[in-house]
Amino acid sequence: MLTTVVGSYPSPPQEPSSFLSRISSLLASYDSYQAAVEFAVREQIKAGVNIISTGQVRGDMVEIFARDITGMVWEDGTSKIKGRILPINYSIGAKDIKIALKTAKNISEDFKTGSTVLHGGEFREDARGVKGIITGPTTLVLSSRMEGFYTLEKRDKAIIDMAQALNREAKYLENAGAAMIQFDEPFLSTGMADIKTAYKAIKITQNGLKVPLAMHVCGDVGQVFGKLLKFPVDIIDCEFAGIEKNLEILQNTDLGGKKIGFGCVDTKTERVESPEEIRTLIEKGVEIIGAENMIVDPDCGMRMLPAEAAYQKLKNMTEASGWLS
Repeated sequence: MLTTVVGSYPSPPQEPSSFLSRISSLLASYDSYQAAVEFAVREQIKAGVNIISTGQVRGDMVEIFARDITGMVWEDGTSKIKGRILPINYSIGAKDIKIALKTAKNISEDFKTGSTVLHGGEFREDARGVKGIITGPTTLVLSSRMEGFYTLEKRDKAIIDMAQALNREAKYLENAGAAMIQFDEPFLSTGMADIKTAYKAIKITQNGLKVPLAMHVCGDVGQVFGKLLKFPVDIIDCEFAGIEKNLEILQNTDLGGKKIGFGCVDTKTERVESPEEIRTLIEKGVEIIGAENMIVDPDCGMRMLPAEAAYQKLKNMTEASGWLS
């Protein structure tokens, strides 16, 4: 059973410690986040995860993009849209994909670039790679204060413009070697988002990509799950540990060829679930939709957890999924 992560991992930036890193710091070329990416990668691989992430170590899911996308700014801990949103001519996350891949390949030659996750149109249980993660266009706009160029009445236009900008970023990540691209759209379960606009935006964002695509929507998805299954992605990823009633929506549901990213450890609590507890939840999912339709992962990102708890949750998750493979 293929395992992955949703994205973030508790791995803070590292101050220079070696002589060479101190010299780099003096020359303003030291990257305090490179070691954080490397740590997140090593921990995920040690825990046994197939499709790992970079750890999203450079900020929260909105801040990472708001700092760089043309038309956006990050001020006083808030994302703001002050001008027209436009694509940028450099990548926000490709550097970290390359760092993660290099680190992973030094540990195991099984980690590959590109869409080796798929074989004959099916997901390989033995696939190894790095996932590229992009905060979705609807979530980025709805998380931001609109000041200037777009009025609230033109919010849908901002979302579509954001999708155009993020499509370029997605292609950068794919070209850097990402084995999968995931769009994070937590706002789609809140009732605040226009689902039709969100669909159009994801269709634009994923245009031209060749690697498998996932969309993560946390929260209670009972009211929108049927609509999410129509989005142009391969995997719909949801919470099933912290919100077990999401299991009910899988009953008698035609997945339409989609895979389900099955969140099976609760990332909102520091309590570490035992492998047996996680296995029981996974088995419930298997009974409803079949193991062939599931990819196992945590409920959400793990950034707010203590590092030891995050690692042990992942290790227990991969152990539990291994029993069922």
